[in-house]
Amino acid sequence: MRYSVADLAGNTPLVRLTAIDRETPGVEIWAKLEFENPGGSVKDRPALQMLLDAESEGRLVRGMSIIDSTSGNTGIALALYGGARGYQVSLVMPSNVSSARKSLIAAYGAEIIFSDPLEGSDGAIRLVRKLTAAEPGRYLYTDQYGNPSNPRAHFLTTAPEILSVLGDRLTHFVTGIGTSGTIIGTGRRLKRHNPAIRVVGVEPDDAFHGLEGLKFLKTSIVPRIYDAGVLDETLFIDTESGWVTTDRLTREEGLWVGHSSGANVEGALRVARRLVLAKQTGVIATILCDHAARYVEPKRAQA
Repeated sequence: MRYSVADLAGNTPLVRLTAIDRETPGVEIWAKLEFENPGGSVKDRPALQMLLDAESEGRLVRGMSIIDSTSGNTGIALALYGGARGYQVSLVMPSNVSSARKSLIAAYGAEIIFSDPLEGSDGAIRLVRKLTAAEPGRYLYTDQYGNPSNPRAHFLTTAPEILSVLGDRLTHFVTGIGTSGTIIGTGRRLKRHNPAIRVVGVEPDDAFHGLEGLKFLKTSIVPRIYDAGVLDETLFIDTESGWVTTDRLTREEGLWVGHSSGANVEGALRVARRLVLAKQTGVIATILCDHAARYVEPKRAQA
């Protein structure tokens, strides 16, 4: 029985990309449909876990506000779950995030504080740190980039859900690096189950890229929760390849997703092609982070 919206987070479908992996015989590619979460993205898991853990530890109490920096998805999830649990939520984000995400966050009643669009997600991080330092005690700064509850959410839920379907057949887990919570938490749990499972990170190949939600770590503030020791390798995906694979997912699989999802599947495809060349088999799992509707700007009516 379900009692609240929080009970609906997780347990998203895991589907095989049968059209995509047709080109890699002997290697299966499976994708977790994280847009099926109540808030519409993979960020529902860490957002909810960060709030639950803060409440249980006494760091979040009635009268406090929740604040974090976000490019959209975590903010939407914090606004949803924070509001449902009776808290005011303030979110710092670059002013150039899509109108669709701004509207969603506003609809949940959260306050939006805009940071410099030229500074990207790092600029939002710097601004939220300044705000919380100025008013200690007012906010719970969930700090998705440094909060261990972020990877813990995936350790507790995402990885066990993947294993419940694929079990000992799983050979690879491939996903992008943003806050790094998904790959670190899921990867740790998968390797505890079977150390032979290879964990492969996906990054953009340049600091100026169009794969929103992913970080080029070399020139970014590296998240404190990032643990390079969990990864077996990192693949660097160019924006064009990520976008092309995103389009393929829509046309061939009927999955209309954001470009970080396309980059994840492109990374999985590169691993799969390598296995085929080596005459090896494999079962690869990846993440479809969110729905493409989150990135679509509304068209203006013609006068």
